Amino acid sequence: MSEAADRDRAGRLGELARLFLKLGTTAFGGPAAHIAMMEDEVVRRRAWLTHAEFLDLLGATNLIPGPNSTELAIHIGHRRAGWPGLLVAGVCFILPAALMVSLIAWAYVQFGRLPEAGGLLYGVKPVIIVIVLQALWRLGRTAVKTKLLAVVGLAAAILNFCGANELIVLFGAGALVALARPWPRKLSRAGAAPWLALAWPASAGGTAASSAAFGLGSMFCFFLKVGSVLFGSGYVLLAFLRADLVDRWHWLTDSQLLDAIAVGQITPGPVFTTATFIGWVLAGAPGAAVATVGIFLPAFFFVAVSGPFVPRLRRSPGAGHFLDGLNVASLALMAVVTWHLGRSSLVDGPTVLLSAVSLTILSFQRINPTWLVLGGAVVGLILH
Repeated sequence: MSEAADRDRAGRLGELARLFLKLGTTAFGGPAAHIAMMEDEVVRRRAWLTHAEFLDLLGATNLIPGPNSTELAIHIGHRRAGWPGLLVAGVCFILPAALMVSLIAWAYVQFGRLPEAGGLLYGVKPVIIVIVLQALWRLGRTAVKTKLLAVVGLAAAILNFCGANELIVLFGAGALVALARPWPRKLSRAGAAPWLALAWPASAGGTAASSAAFGLGSMFCFFLKVGSVLFGSGYVLLAFLRADLVDRWHWLTDSQLLDAIAVGQITPGPVFTTATFIGWVLAGAPGAAVATVGIFLPAFFFVAVSGPFVPRLRRSPGAGHFLDGLNVASLALMAVVTWHLGRSSLVDGPTVLLSAVSLTILSFQRINPTWLVLGGAVVGLILH
């Protein structure tokens, strides 16, 4: 590789590190908010990806288990700077949150309670609603290319709102659009079969570890299993953790588990840093490190294996139609999450006003959403 190419690669890795360290420190609000902030940074501001390319990567993350926003960061890193970029983007997005959670866990073990964070979230959540809605609008204009896709997206939102399983909605939307479109006689074999096989590793991973004796090795294996098979939200994560850590092995109490989930929700970055908190409570700093690596390692593996299939899927006519349906369904799921978040966030006059002001600013100024999030946090702390 030439010296100029080396400098270009180093520059891209530096850009990725700075961006995802910033997002890992400021991206509150859960996966939908993280995705909205990434879209603003890598599509609108930096033009690293087009809206269509971003949507394809978003659809791809929904087909594999693990934390969606973290996997999207890893995909972006791979697209921007190859295999080193994959590692840099993922680690830099995870690391700030893991360090914050470790600090909170240390205080929790020392003092037996969580720090107050109600005021912080009171001001941040109304801003997050607006950021996500703006991203949905921009991505939706690219994703909804036909009347069929509009109908499929609306149906996906209604089904998910009524309680339908996310995977059923996603695969159903993709299959419906693929079957409704004319397929060429000689269909390209662009990786659809192996891609779908990657999406279903959960079928082989549902059994619990056989030993209840605590150790760093057994804890690593447990979180590796969770990261390998878990689809869905933090609430699904809660069910997984409670079944083994509380009911079966008695490593944690219900109260400790709920505190761990709360910490994952109130800190920026991936919600899966709940594992970091649990690892610290059980075994201090080594436990936090082991749990964090265990739960996030599968995300790097799944993105590394599935990433090369995304462009090939788009080039295949049949698989491309499937990806179109998957993309509108992904946005539909984001819209449902935003609705639920809005109901719990816009609770009084100040929160509605904060959301309206944020919408006005974003509509008329090209301001970085990070500043709005920080401003919301300050306002929330003042009002509380």
